[in-house]
Amino acid sequence: MTTALVTHPACLAHDTGRHHPESPERLRSVLAALSQGAFDDLLRIEAPNCTRDDLALIHPLSFVEEIFAAMPATGHAAIDADTVISPGSGEAALRAAGAVCAAVDAVMAGECANAFCAVRPPGHHAEPERAMGFCLFNNIAIGAARAHRVHRRERVAVVDFDVHHGNGTQAAFEADPHFLYASTHQSPLYPGTGAAEETGVGNIVNAPLPPGAGSRQFRAAFETAILPALEHFRPGFVLISAGFDAHRRDPLAGLNLDEADFAWATARLCAVAARHAEGRVVSSLEGGYDLPALGASAAAHVAALMAA
Repeated sequence: MTTALVTHPACLAHDTGRHHPESPERLRSVLAALSQGAFDDLLRIEAPNCTRDDLALIHPLSFVEEIFAAMPATGHAAIDADTVISPGSGEAALRAAGAVCAAVDAVMAGECANAFCAVRPPGHHAEPERAMGFCLFNNIAIGAARAHRVHRRERVAVVDFDVHHGNGTQAAFEADPHFLYASTHQSPLYPGTGAAEETGVGNIVNAPLPPGAGSRQFRAAFETAILPALEHFRPGFVLISAGFDAHRRDPLAGLNLDEADFAWATARLCAVAARHAEGRVVSSLEGGYDLPALGASAAAHVAALMAA
């Protein structure tokens, strides 16, 4: 079996305005990197719209309706100081969440070994009843909930190596022992959550890294905190919030990772999935704002998925 790439052109129509870091160029950079010959064997899947039932696995439908009511007919509107929407944002958000659900379905059906969702807007800051941090709906949490509730995976793990803590994913799962959320992230940094003392019901593992931390500290956090927690949890499905803004070139943060670190982490997570989840892994794009670094990091990540 192969690796699937799940995406949709509608994700490019989410217009955040001039100079906003979460721009359509981010996705174009990722897709250009994955158009190289090394990725010819990817199974390419068009992302469907997420259904209301799947959105409701994480978000109350009253919140979903509020988001769509806020969509402007022209121009831009602001959910908060960071989160900008435009007429194309509604479909983009539905395709982004729908991509992760479709990837989970494809992996469970044996159509592919694992999958990467090249989508925007990102999702891990979206709390059940609050859009924030460039995120409208929590794509990865919705996919994880689908793996549990629709596909009956008893234990589902989400691992997040974005430079920012995924407060929304933690909020969605911190009271539910069927899910493990594990994160490495820079601290202090937006959104201000993710302290090591935040442990949920024993199912939250935060490994904050200080500004300036590099490969050694990142890999040590995986080896001493993230991977042991996964081994103990024995997930039946592994999802990855794949943010690449911990790269040393990224303008929005201060960690010093590179493509090799993301490939290493991906390979280690795939090895855990091979032991406990028959290799079931779905990854979704989160942050990453230096375009060359983002494209190269996404390529390294997907190459590691293909090699698993």
